[in-house]
Amino acid sequence: MLRQREELLDFALQLAKAAAEQIMPHYHNCVASTKPDGTEVTEADRRAEEVVRDMIMKQFPDDGILGEEFGATHGSRTRYQWVIDPLDGTTWFTLGVPIFGTLIALLEDNEPLIGVMHFPVTGETIYAGRELGCWFKVDDATPVKIRVGSKVGLKEAVVSAAGVHNSNIHTTSGQVPWNLSGLIHQVKKLRFCGDCLQHALVCRGRIHAAVDTLMQPWDSAAIVPCIEEAGGIATTLSGQREGIVFGGSLITSCDTPLHHEILELLQR
Repeated sequence: MLRQREELLDFALQLAKAAAEQIMPHYHNCVASTKPDGTEVTEADRRAEEVVRDMIMKQFPDDGILGEEFGATHGSRTRYQWVIDPLDGTTWFTLGVPIFGTLIALLEDNEPLIGVMHFPVTGETIYAGRELGCWFKVDDATPVKIRVGSKVGLKEAVVSAAGVHNSNIHTTSGQVPWNLSGLIHQVKKLRFCGDCLQHALVCRGRIHAAVDTLMQPWDSAAIVPCIEEAGGIATTLSGQREGIVFGGSLITSCDTPLHHEILELLQR
């Protein structure tokens, strides 16, 4: 079983590399359009997902696929679904800021089994598989096994958030006003960081927690196995681990007590 997971993880890494080959020619030279949901999309997003989907369909034709740009394709092996965010952080990409990533995940019965976070500009990759640990590498260098940081109290914690949307700072109709301003005043330091990068920093022990108030399945699926295999905690902002990929929000942290303290603050 572990050998099979290793092979699946190797394939996921190949998918991320193939996506990067489609993305990078558009870097510094792209035109964005707006989708019906108000988010941005570029030719790089679409082309990268097309290539990844094609590779999956050739290698695992019976598996399902869920991608940000082209939706769901249902396979006959209904237990398995590949989840793709070809370009997580499209806004950063259009601005020429190198903190966007590609997210590749495999779910088994809706539970994250494999996760890859790849950052094409820096060549950094964080990846994990259930019971395989979490690993970090730069380009073709030897991978290093990584773990989350040491336990800290709330007052000593360095925390990140993806933005002020869906919070008491800025809320639109139907959104939950999570108490982000309260969190800002209680932690040692809070910075706003792009999308999957903040969770990658939790995996590497660089920050203690990361908050995403609004997430889609393709945003969350690859992050969860990386955090958990690095020894961290991942739940929705309502504190649920079950069904986390489809839970609509995400918080990751290095330690259970800190995790609960942050959740309590956000829910006030």
